[in-house]
Amino acid sequence: MTVAEDTAAPAIATEQGTTLFRRNLSVFAENRLALASAVLMLLFVLMAIFAPLIAPHDPNETDLFRRLQPPGWAAGGEWSYLLGCDGLGRDILSRIIYGSRISIFIGTAVILIATMVGIIAGLAAGYLRGWVDIAISRLVDILLGFPYLIFAIGLMAMMGPGLVNIILALAYKEWVIPCRVVRGETLAARELEYVEAARAIGASRFHIMLHEIMPNILSPVIVVSTIRMADVIILEASLSFLGLGVQPPTASWGSMVADGRAFILEAWWVSTFPGLAILLLVLVINVASQGLRDAFDPRFNE
Repeated sequence: MTVAEDTAAPAIATEQGTTLFRRNLSVFAENRLALASAVLMLLFVLMAIFAPLIAPHDPNETDLFRRLQPPGWAAGGEWSYLLGCDGLGRDILSRIIYGSRISIFIGTAVILIATMVGIIAGLAAGYLRGWVDIAISRLVDILLGFPYLIFAIGLMAMMGPGLVNIILALAYKEWVIPCRVVRGETLAARELEYVEAARAIGASRFHIMLHEIMPNILSPVIVVSTIRMADVIILEASLSFLGLGVQPPTASWGSMVADGRAFILEAWWVSTFPGLAILLLVLVINVASQGLRDAFDPRFNE
């Protein structure tokens, strides 16, 4: 192989990776169910961003005269309070809209932090090998040995409830999933021709990992991160349900479900609608991530 060919090989590999990524996106767009789920995800995000403009009432405004008021279509309800009111007379619809901000923000923040840490650790373990790989792999094995929810509960009990703490508690272990994926992909990529060509022209290890390997392994990372976001949202709701998440009066779907436990027989709507919001968001994320997997995983895209 000539010097010119050595120089061109990494650029060609990156260009091929970009072309494959675009083709996989086209395959995803052809999956109508997955595309519809992605659109619903976007609507959830827009609802969270524009909550102050969409919510019909102040989510923290209490009115004891409307305590446990039923949904608008039920006897005794009002259409201006479409989903009814909770035990303090707060509008449930407004609290669900504002609660989406917590779930989506925490889910996104945790996944971004975990993915960045996982990519760095996975690249280092897969490319550098040796004691770096052993140390990172053993740490990953140890963290995977702890049940996720119990691990998060323990961290939250030590750090205390709060938005930042719940993000850190969930990201503290979440990074191991993308790390394992990136490590496996890096181990396979480090012996490929375009990586060998980059070494031959004297590229540094940092350059090879960042500019040659990483762009070509992002597809499975994106798929895994999307799948994991649904689990993170469920975990955040679980912690909030237990009183370890964001604290009142901030609206959170998990805490809203918890608030309605005492009224489940006489006022089913207090817990049911926040629970349905969690179910719907997790469902559309799972369906969209399934579509991403089918489009980006070669085993499902031959």
